[in-house]
Amino acid sequence: MIRVAAAGDLHVDRESAARWRRDLASVSDAADLLLLAGDLTQTGVPAEADCVVEALTHVSVPICAVLGNHDLHANAQDAISKILERRGVMVLEGRGAVFPFASQSVGVAGTVGFGGGFEGACATDFGELEMKAFVGRTRRLAERLERALANLHADLRIALLHYSPVADTLAGERREIYPFLGSGMLGEAIDRAGADLIVHGHAHSGSEIGSTHRGVPVRNVAQPVIRAPYRLFELGEPKPDAGD
Repeated sequence: MIRVAAAGDLHVDRESAARWRRDLASVSDAADLLLLAGDLTQTGVPAEADCVVEALTHVSVPICAVLGNHDLHANAQDAISKILERRGVMVLEGRGAVFPFASQSVGVAGTVGFGGGFEGACATDFGELEMKAFVGRTRRLAERLERALANLHADLRIALLHYSPVADTLAGERREIYPFLGSGMLGEAIDRAGADLIVHGHAHSGSEIGSTHRGVPVRNVAQPVIRAPYRLFELGEPKPDAGD
């Protein structure tokens, strides 16, 4: 089995970096891969990205991340990505990465995602330029995610997002803000490309467990939801013992 640890919405800053360094110290013993589902920083300034690097001091397994809306707030996402990538974190936006393990390979495709709502109550790219731009951003990111997933040559495939691709994991949030927490276009794109697991954050008052229309498991790993430093998932078939 491949063990995948996932966490979102760490919101690391100078005050919390040491705590996160302690909380994440065990992840390399527990997992083969760490996924970070956005909102790594509190206000999206490069100094907080340095704090994220400090928080990852004891993590020795591969790390994949997407950015979140907090990481984009100061328009310093390029600088944040470079700081994280110098640490060895794969920051994914419309692209994927494959990690070969002894038994199986794991491919991860990622995007921050965006809003728009879900089937029966979603925004459309009609009318004002601002509405077209809003929906257009989500559509572009969904299309890039779909291509990245489809191009992954791996035994297991994971979609990593910040915004939610389904309404299931938003249960508990006010329905009025669903369009600002995710979009069904993201889930539809993943269903077309195929995946074994979807991980996202962002919905602090949402629910942990959901699925797409085609049955792909969706997990909300936002910190207020999982109430733990990370959630652990096991993927793939268990490797038989040598004596079997």
